[in-house]
Amino acid sequence: MLLREKRFIGWQIGVALAALSIGVLLGPLQALEHAKIDLYPYLKPLLATYYQGLTLHGVLNALVFTTLFITGFQTFAVIKGLERPLRAFPMAVVGLVMMLVGMVMAGYMMLANQATVLYTFYPPLSASPVFYIGLTILIIGSWVIGWSQFLTLYSWRKDNPGVRTPIITMGSVVNATLWQLATLGIATQMLVLVIPWALELVPATDVLLNRTLFWFTGHPLVYFWLLPAYVSWYGMLPKQAGGKLFSDPLARLSFWGLLILSTPVGFHHQFADPGVPVLWKYIHTFLTFMVVIPSLITAFTVLASLERAGKNRGGKGLFGWVSALPWKDPSVAAQVLAGVLFLFGGLGGIINGSAPLNLVIHNTAWVPGHFHLTVATASTLSFFGITFWLIPYLSGKQLYSPRAALACAWTWFIGMIFFSGGMHWLGLVGAPRRVPFSTATYSLPSWQIPQILTGIGGAILFVASILYFVTVLGTVFSKKKGVGEEIIPIAEAEVDPSHTPAWLDAWKTWIIISIILVVIGYGPILIQMFMNINLNAPGFKLY
Repeated sequence: MLLREKRFIGWQIGVALAALSIGVLLGPLQALEHAKIDLYPYLKPLLATYYQGLTLHGVLNALVFTTLFITGFQTFAVIKGLERPLRAFPMAVVGLVMMLVGMVMAGYMMLANQATVLYTFYPPLSASPVFYIGLTILIIGSWVIGWSQFLTLYSWRKDNPGVRTPIITMGSVVNATLWQLATLGIATQMLVLVIPWALELVPATDVLLNRTLFWFTGHPLVYFWLLPAYVSWYGMLPKQAGGKLFSDPLARLSFWGLLILSTPVGFHHQFADPGVPVLWKYIHTFLTFMVVIPSLITAFTVLASLERAGKNRGGKGLFGWVSALPWKDPSVAAQVLAGVLFLFGGLGGIINGSAPLNLVIHNTAWVPGHFHLTVATASTLSFFGITFWLIPYLSGKQLYSPRAALACAWTWFIGMIFFSGGMHWLGLVGAPRRVPFSTATYSLPSWQIPQILTGIGGAILFVASILYFVTVLGTVFSKKKGVGEEIIPIAEAEVDPSHTPAWLDAWKTWIIISIILVVIGYGPILIQMFMNINLNAPGFKLY
C-alpha cells in the first residue's frame, strides 16, 4: 500500500477517534445522571445543559465517528482486497476535506449550544443553519470518497472479467452503495426542507415529511454501521481465529440481502405517527422482518467459521471449540464479544419492529438501551478490535500493551451488559427516554434498581474508554517499530471463491433490485406527502 494511501486512511481513522474521544467521554455523564448523579452543574460553562451533552454524544458518536471510521476502513479494504491503488485519489482527498469541514461546522455549533437538537434533530426544534449545512457537507464528502471506491472496483473488474470480487472489497463497496442510496432521504430533507427553513427563506416546515425523510436514512444507517463489522467477521476474523471463512456464497448473499432490504424499512420507526397510513407501516414491518434473514445468515456463517477455527486449535466436544479460540488476542476477543451482545440487540430489534410490542417500549429508555447494543457494541467494539491491528499497520508500530487492549474489550463488554440491561429494564417499567432523571418531576420505585445498574454500566464503560485510548495513543507514540503487511488478517474461504455462482457477483442486477424496492417502499407515500405538504411549523429553540 502506498504511503499516501496509508496517510489518507490514517487521517480518517484518527479524526474519527478524535470525535469518539469527546462523544464517548460524555456518555458516562448521561449514564450517571440516569442514576441521579448529576455532574452537569460542575461542567458549566463548558456544557450549558444535559441536552447539549446528549446532542454532542449522539452526533459525534453515531454520525461523525462512525462515518469517518467506516470510510477509512472501507478504503483500506478496497485497496487491500484488490491489491491496487485507489482510483481518483485527489477526488477522495477532496471528499475527506469536505468531511472535515462539515465536522468542524457542525461540531462548533453544538459546542456553542446553537444546535442542541439531539441526534435526530427533529423539527420544529431548530438549530443554526451552519449545523445543518455542516452535516450535509460531511455526508456529501463521504459520497465523494465512495465514488473513488466505485471507480477502483470498476477498473479492477474491467481488468479481471469473470473473477469474483474479493469478499472484503465486495462488502465494503456494497456498504458504500447502501450509504449512497440511503442518504438520499436525509440529503433531500436538508436541501429541500431544513436548510431553507433554518435560513428563514421559508417561514415554516412540515414536521411529518421531515420525520419520514429522516427515517428514510435513519434505519439503513444501522446497517451502514454494521456492514464493516460484517466485513471483518467474514473476511478477517476467521484468519485471526486460526481458520477459514466457512462459506463464501453465504457471505455474499448476506451482503446483497442487506443492500436490497435495509432502506425501505423506515416506517417501523413511525408506528406512532398518525400521518402515515397503516398499510405502509405494515409493508415496512414485513421488510423489517425480512432483513433479519441476512443477519441470521451472518450468525450461522461466522459461528461455523469460528467453530472450525476452534477445532483446528484442538477444541473437543460440542462447545470445546469456544475455549480453544485465541481469547488472549484482543482483536479476536473484542469482535467475538461484540457478536455475543449483538445477538441480544437483534432480538430487541425484532420487538422494536413489531407494531403491538413497539407501542409498549416506544420513546422509553428501552430504545437507547437497544441501539447501544448495536452501534455502541456490535459496531464500536468490533471497530476497536479492528484498530488493534489496523493502527499498528498504518503506523508501523507494535500494539502498545495488548493486556490493556484485552482489558478494554472485556471491560466494554461487561459495562454494556450493566448499562444496556439497566436501560432496557427502565423502558419496560415506563421510564421515558430523552429525559434527565435527576430533575424529573416524578419517579417510580421500580426505576431505582435499573437506574443504579445504568450508572454502574456507564462508569465501567468510562474505564473501558480510558483503556482504549491509552492503547491507541501508546501505539501511535511508541518507538517499537517492525510491523508490516504480515499483520493484516485476510481470511481464505474453505471453498475457492471461483466456485461461487456468478449471480452472487452480479452488481448491476442487485443494485437495480435495491432501487426498485426503495421506489416501491417510499415512492407513492413521498409523492403524496410532497403533493400535500403542510408548512405549518415555524420552529423554536429551547436552549
